[in-house]
Amino acid sequence: MGDGINFSLEEMNEMYKDVLREIGNIGAGNATTALASLLGQKVDMSVPQVKLLEFDEIGELVGGEETVLAGIYLGVEGDIGGNMMFLLSIPSAKYLVSKLMMGMESPGEDFSEMERSALQEVGNIITGSYLNALASLTNMCIYPTVPDLNIDMAAALLSVPAIQYGALGDKILLIQTQFSGDKAIDGYFILIPNMDSYGKVLRALGILDSI
Repeated sequence: MGDGINFSLEEMNEMYKDVLREIGNIGAGNATTALASLLGQKVDMSVPQVKLLEFDEIGELVGGEETVLAGIYLGVEGDIGGNMMFLLSIPSAKYLVSKLMMGMESPGEDFSEMERSALQEVGNIITGSYLNALASLTNMCIYPTVPDLNIDMAAALLSVPAIQYGALGDKILLIQTQFSGDKAIDGYFILIPNMDSYGKVLRALGILDSI
């Protein structure tokens, strides 16, 4: 079946969905461990919800297209290519910044340069956790580009990966996880591999021929 050019995620079987769930579980587990170390406190997580969505469905899931979120967006390079994004609610982002800065965060929903830097580091750690999960399951070399942090309405944040998503017309992977320490942290991880990469991942996992 070529290099995945003609492969559509509409054909996805239950076995592949299980693999996606496993990526979500391992990635969220890695992120939980990293967050606990970063925050210096115990962090639990809910069972990640793995969803396969049309791109225009994502805005509603994260609270509506006008909901303001913190978004960490980066490219994926190495054996596969694509893009990924981690979205955090503003209360969750402020909570993490407060923990990292020992209560010295600015009031309101605005973020200082120092806070943005701290939040970007959190994004690095969390997105790295998910990429490492994907790399360990596929035995591939996968690494992120330098992330870009933006704080804006969901519609504006999602417009960037939407352009990358382009006219592929296939569903994308969204992993919704709630971390909790002394306060809940709502996070959404979006992975958009290019079409060649879907085929490569499936072949690496040995399940492409089963679809």
